[in-house]
Amino acid sequence: MIHSRLGCSTISFRHLPLDRALRWIGSLGFAEVDLGALPGVCDHVPYVLDHDAVAAVTDTVRASGIRVRSINGDIGDLNRPLDTDGRAARDTHLAMLLELTAATGAQALVLPCGAIDHQPLQSLDDDLDLVARELTRAAERAARYGVEIWTESLHFYRLCWNLERAQQLTDRLAGTPLRLVMDFSHIVASGGDPEEFVDRFGDRIAHVHIRDAVPGNINLSVGRGVVDFARGVKALADKAYAGHFALELETRDVTNDQRPAATAAAAQLISDLI
Repeated sequence: MIHSRLGCSTISFRHLPLDRALRWIGSLGFAEVDLGALPGVCDHVPYVLDHDAVAAVTDTVRASGIRVRSINGDIGDLNRPLDTDGRAARDTHLAMLLELTAATGAQALVLPCGAIDHQPLQSLDDDLDLVARELTRAAERAARYGVEIWTESLHFYRLCWNLERAQQLTDRLAGTPLRLVMDFSHIVASGGDPEEFVDRFGDRIAHVHIRDAVPGNINLSVGRGVVDFARGVKALADKAYAGHFALELETRDVTNDQRPAATAAAAQLISDLI
């Protein structure tokens, strides 16, 4: 039995069209999803997003009967300064993603913590200041739609790739409504400890992604890496974490035919821990 607080990201079935991915997820017993909207990672939401595309995706989700917890999106490199045209394009894309978030009944739009590069574009302080300003600006706009902005504050491939940079970004977000997405795999791939992440940021964690990892590699199925999920889930419980979890199995160690069984096994293990 899958725990009611455990969902599945559509990224786990990114090789399928959205309607088929949702059917598989539902058939495995999940009642909710995170909806992948990441160009080059998961194309379940078109990158060129207009009102018609929002309506089409919303209709597909509603037809599935599955709830959407969050939408995992990207509006560009938040540490990159914008000219007038760039600002207009980012604002338009953000507006469409927020419209989709509201239309699907999702709680939040998840945005990243900077470009896919550990090196800052200016200085580290300048880049982190800009990321924090862009996230805060997005949160202010999200409030008009009745939804939240969460950020994956530690992402192994992006600017804030380890615990120290996640700390620096989170410090800059103090006093804002922004909350954090914790991803076990990114923490472990960066050489960090999930328990330390929970200890530092527990009161700001809004959502948790589940995937296994070893240092340097985030793309492993649950049970094939070194993540100690039992300790991590207990640390969250000890901090009175009451949010939800999602299997985000962007794995490369199973075939697509093996993916449903691997997802079901991961769901059972994590459900037992929750």
